[in-house]
Amino acid sequence: MIDIESPLEGHKIAMDDLEDKIKPLGYVVGGGWEYDHGYFDYMMDDKESYLCLRLPFTAYDGELDRKDAEVQLGRPFLLSHKYQRGLDDGVQDPNPLTNQFSEPVDKDAHFPEEWIRTGKEYVKELEQVILHDAHVYKRDR
Repeated sequence: MIDIESPLEGHKIAMDDLEDKIKPLGYVVGGGWEYDHGYFDYMMDDKESYLCLRLPFTAYDGELDRKDAEVQLGRPFLLSHKYQRGLDDGVQDPNPLTNQFSEPVDKDAHFPEEWIRTGKEYVKELEQVILHDAHVYKRDR
């Protein structure tokens, strides 16, 4: 995990406004969110391991399942999960929708140096979109 210092940390925003701003860029609410906190994830790469930029948030006013909830952003960070490959080869699973995820080999794997600069650029983009109310069009990445 690599923390990236950013003026996003501590910023308060309505949850629906945040979603409207960053979902078009490819961010999704990551798994494991609760009523009081969660993460927006952007998948940067998935060839060797899953490399993602994660933007944490906590409920500031209201619970996250409500449209009027306000959140406070945490410090963005880069995360790498290295997953076991080939576990599903030839498997006849009667419950594929509930048993689709394998445990990672390493939940905090090494983050490749060449991707760190890219991750920092994505954080700068988030700052522009969230803090400066800039409009960024959805693009292919």
